[in-house]
Amino acid sequence: MPILNKDMQVCISLAARPSNLGTRFHNYLYDELGLNFVYKAFTTDDLEGAVRGIRALNIRGCSVSMPFKEAIIEFVDVLAPSALAIESVNTVVNDGGVLTASNTDFEAVLSLLVERAIDPSLTVLLRGSGGMAKAVAAAFKEAGFSAVTIQARNAAAGQALATKLGFKFVADDALAAKPQNFDILVNVTPIGMTGANESELSFALELVERAQVIFDVVAFPSETPLIVTARTAGKTVITGAEVIALQAALQFEAYTGVALTADQVSRASAFSRLPA
Repeated sequence: MPILNKDMQVCISLAARPSNLGTRFHNYLYDELGLNFVYKAFTTDDLEGAVRGIRALNIRGCSVSMPFKEAIIEFVDVLAPSALAIESVNTVVNDGGVLTASNTDFEAVLSLLVERAIDPSLTVLLRGSGGMAKAVAAAFKEAGFSAVTIQARNAAAGQALATKLGFKFVADDALAAKPQNFDILVNVTPIGMTGANESELSFALELVERAQVIFDVVAFPSETPLIVTARTAGKTVITGAEVIALQAALQFEAYTGVALTADQVSRASAFSRLPA
């Protein structure tokens, strides 16, 4: 990486719990490609002030994680179609003080569904109702899926998301009382994430055994209990590691103008997961 200098462009992330994933991914590639950029993760309890800082300091780009994905909308200037469609932002690009917000989570999931040629006639059960769930559900809608059921502990948020996209909604307890079969299972909750719920399976084993495709958006660890169970059963899997790497690559291109190769994305993703 170049020595810090006055012309170096700065990109940041804003998250409740900053991690090294994005920092390592972006800085690894800045170094490899000889780009005069640096990337730093932050948290804040003053989102409006942080956005003012992006403008005032001419910070080039900002990755946005929970709980700021929806709250940041009122402070930006332009919503790209990917953010406008789901009212959730994960990327902000600063062009001379004009802040344009988009959602590369949506773009990455859509790209993976198309790339894997997942049949849009299949039935889908998507568990979750937060900002990332909005992006994933909207990507399924954009890819032509119509037989989608949203399962959520937060009934109001889950019903609102299902209604917005023309999908069905089912509460956690209702599904447990009357099990159904689904071709695709999608986990967009923290279940399986490193921490308190890391050993839990986000769907009943019977549902996993009957499904064809398992998609877990949890990025760390990439091999969640759901993914491990699905691989063992010979299912088609899409991992959160794939999503986070692809969405980071799309952010990288938005910030720098450089389109990454699959090999560059793979190596940067692997580096980002190395122990500190």
